[in-house]
Amino acid sequence: MIGAMVHQRLAVIHGPNLNLLGVREKDIYGTKTLEQINQSILSQAQGLGVEVEIIQTNHEGEMIDFLQNLYPKVDGAIINPAALGHTSIALRDAFLATKIPFIEVHLSNIYAREDFRRKTLLQDLALAVISGCGADGYVYALKSLVAAFEPATQTQNSSLLATI
Repeated sequence: MIGAMVHQRLAVIHGPNLNLLGVREKDIYGTKTLEQINQSILSQAQGLGVEVEIIQTNHEGEMIDFLQNLYPKVDGAIINPAALGHTSIALRDAFLATKIPFIEVHLSNIYAREDFRRKTLLQDLALAVISGCGADGYVYALKSLVAAFEPATQTQNSSLLATI
């Protein structure tokens, strides 16, 4: 899927409890609401000439159904799997099956939190993991994913595997 693209179509997938952003644990997740984050993503995407489809779900099966239905309609995805990133083998298997390139995003620095949050089941499949940048992490992911499809970026950086 990665290659010279005239028009890119990307998906943003928000996992469980992210609908409560701006209300829940502001000291960890910040004060921006999910709607504010989504507006920022859409604004940046428009500036980059990229089409973005955004969903949020609290249900693992719904997330997997969405991911399966995206294939082969999207060029890549940004996912904040929330707690499912630490527990869902089924979500991992869905990415393996669809081969959709993706960047994993976490609002908080998962590496500075509880032991069980420091590893995700997706991190080795992701082009990159962006953790601890707050809501800006989504914009960084969007720009990085778009750059990953540019031919010059591919030859310079055959892999975006990095943790920001």
